[in-house]
Amino acid sequence: MTDSDVPPRAEDSVLAVTASAVIDAPVEKVWEVLLDFPAYPEWNTFVRSQVVVDAHEHALPSQTAELGSHLVLTAHLPPSLEPRLGVLKSTTRLRVTHLDARAHRAAWQNRMPPWLLRTHRWQWLEPLEDGKTRYETIEVFDGPLAWCVRWFVAGALRKGFRAMADGLKARAEELARA
Repeated sequence: MTDSDVPPRAEDSVLAVTASAVIDAPVEKVWEVLLDFPAYPEWNTFVRSQVVVDAHEHALPSQTAELGSHLVLTAHLPPSLEPRLGVLKSTTRLRVTHLDARAHRAAWQNRMPPWLLRTHRWQWLEPLEDGKTRYETIEVFDGPLAWCVRWFVAGALRKGFRAMADGLKARAEELARA
């Protein structure tokens, strides 16, 4: 898998997880919510924390992601705003591989050894004629550990992606009405 300007194809991977939503908010508002990582704990039941960090994984004062930025993401499986028994917390270290504010496209990949696990997550927005926005996301998993992810947590990841799409929709629509 190479860095490119297009999302990866689901059929070329061990596992692909996708989600989409039509959001009744302008594309600029949805983009703002999607990249406002410090606000994720307020609305994102799946990705509970996503922090822009330096090479030593210390949070940077500016939480604005840039191409090449390092991120530390903590996800809850199953998605939940509340800490509770039975919630698996998964921490992933990422690198931003694509960030295009004009086209409203962002992508990152994991920083594990590529011979073990390769993931690439894309999120993009498409303005619709009626002032709404279509949100799309895909993450592909490859390498030997991808089979473990597929066998053990694929269903939970699908629920997480759906929850994030629903949360993004609710948050952007709420802010667009304000």
